[in-house]
Amino acid sequence: MNLNNALPQHIAIIMDGNGRWARQQGKKRTQGHKEGAKVVREITQWCANSHIPYLTLYAFSTENWKRPKMEISYLMKLLEKYLKEERATYLKNNIRFRVIGDINAFSTSLQNAILELEHLTQNHTNLTQILALNYGSHNEIARTFIKLANSQSQNKLSKLTAQEVAELINANLDTATLPDVDMLIRTGGEKRISNFLLWQASYAELFFTPTLWPNFTTDELDKLMGEFCERQRRFGGL
Repeated sequence: MNLNNALPQHIAIIMDGNGRWARQQGKKRTQGHKEGAKVVREITQWCANSHIPYLTLYAFSTENWKRPKMEISYLMKLLEKYLKEERATYLKNNIRFRVIGDINAFSTSLQNAILELEHLTQNHTNLTQILALNYGSHNEIARTFIKLANSQSQNKLSKLTAQEVAELINANLDTATLPDVDMLIRTGGEKRISNFLLWQASYAELFFTPTLWPNFTTDELDKLMGEFCERQRRFGGL
């Protein structure tokens, strides 16, 4: 890896291709999700060992509710199982766990598993792993506006400058305490960001790989990070 430029502080990944991987293997889609969960562990541990402070993974979107009920049910069970079985990984690697998105739509059992792991790891200081669950950027921004409308007077809001409003929005997003995304990766060959961190990724470097998520490796991530370090990030300047 070329380290001429700074490593990304915040990597975000759209983990796409589980279903297609399963189809290529002649297996059920659920098997693709199961294999994908293993890659989550590998990528998370690699980022922790590589001193990447923040990793956000798009695990379940607000649009994913359109999928067959059987698949959604499996995903919810897989997620809850993952949170319980991976507890040792978070503890061993000093990883903080966080969730962004609206978890109110999940079962009480799953909500409790999320909140318990967040609480258990809240003081960990190595990597912060963020799972985007029932997350969509439009939904996040809409919820932020509702929050502001309920907490700020109309008179006060009307007197703010555009910059002050932007700062207020940023401070009330799900990601309020997180830095903006530096590097956004999508696996699976599609070249779009699918309602993922639209506000936070405004100056992210984008990477699209044809590799299906269950086949994505730490070697490929290392290679992409090398390319990231070669890019010139101007943020609108010269």
